[in-house]
Amino acid sequence: MATLLHLDSSLFPAGASASRAVTDAFRQAWEAQHPQGTVIYRDLSADPVPHLDGLAASAAFVDPSAHTPEQAAAFAERMKLVTELEQADAVLIGAPMYNFTIPSTLKAWIDQVAVMGRTAGPDSTVKGLPITVVASRGGAYGPGTPREPFEYVQNFLAAILSEMMGAEVDFIVPELTLAASNPAMAELIPLAEASREKALADAAAKGKSLAAQVTSAA
Repeated sequence: MATLLHLDSSLFPAGASASRAVTDAFRQAWEAQHPQGTVIYRDLSADPVPHLDGLAASAAFVDPSAHTPEQAAAFAERMKLVTELEQADAVLIGAPMYNFTIPSTLKAWIDQVAVMGRTAGPDSTVKGLPITVVASRGGAYGPGTPREPFEYVQNFLAAILSEMMGAEVDFIVPELTLAASNPAMAELIPLAEASREKALADAAAKGKSLAAQVTSAA
């Protein structure tokens, strides 16, 4: 049976979060296609993982037999997250844009699971792993927009998940999510609604197709 690792990082609950609505559409389609599968869910906002500290970081470069008790304990917690990632057949990440980049809770998870010589580097254990990222944002940051230079969500995640860790990363981007609540963006509401509907449809289609893909390969 295939396993989906689903991470949400929005500060806002379901019903008030654009990224959670889209990840939910993906997950529902995945589960409908593969009801016997396993979904491992982490709400990084409600239950954040620890930020990487010196003990866990240094332990990655020391033979386990030489770990201090403190390094061993910190590294064991890190390895739980790494193993969870390695055992997934697909990963779904909700990554809203906060202050031009990803939430710090998602950055903490990435710092924990990106281990050079294991999940990162030329022989990455997660090479080829399909990762779908829902990169929601209040405005527009795509090519040709005035704020294109401030886009540090897709650029960062593509660099670390794809280039560094070797995963197959696909982005779904619901944008202009603040149009309905910001009077200055009122004229953009139709574009925002179209972006939302496209993101929901793309997520459902991606969830269905990935579930079929990984189960047929199993």
